[in-house]
Amino acid sequence: MNQRFAFRLVVGLGFAGLLTACDPNRVFEQNTDFPKYSWDVQQKPAFTFAIADTAARYDVYFNVRYASAYGYYNLYLQHALTGPGGPVGRPLLHQMLLLDPKTGEPKGKGTGDIYDLQVLALPKQHFARPGSYTITLEQYMRQDQLPGLMAVGVRVARHEEKK
Repeated sequence: MNQRFAFRLVVGLGFAGLLTACDPNRVFEQNTDFPKYSWDVQQKPAFTFAIADTAARYDVYFNVRYASAYGYYNLYLQHALTGPGGPVGRPLLHQMLLLDPKTGEPKGKGTGDIYDLQVLALPKQHFARPGSYTITLEQYMRQDQLPGLMAVGVRVARHEEKK
């Protein structure tokens, strides 16, 4: 079995596992793959989801799939959120730690040299109006191409207080 086929098989099984996982709090989850496993500064993935219950609070997570070949320990990205009434808040800059800065150990779950990390970006988010919302992600590093980044995504789940 050649390495490329084995790699695709592992990635495919990983995504299948994510899709079949049962989570009653999940409202939306979608990931966008990057061609050639590199995030170009011109690529600004957008994710549209529907909100019906405006009384509920939601947690918004960012998903990142990366290879150990990624050259940095962190990832800066900016998000913009728009809703039925226009922009929701102002764009925010987020720093995601993909590797432990001291030990270099990858964060998230992984198999081989591929890791999936989910970071809580907007805790207890309130959506004031029902309808469609779009969150757009933009890489904010000092490099136009970020090799080793394979995919990014967004997950929206009903907030559940920990007991």
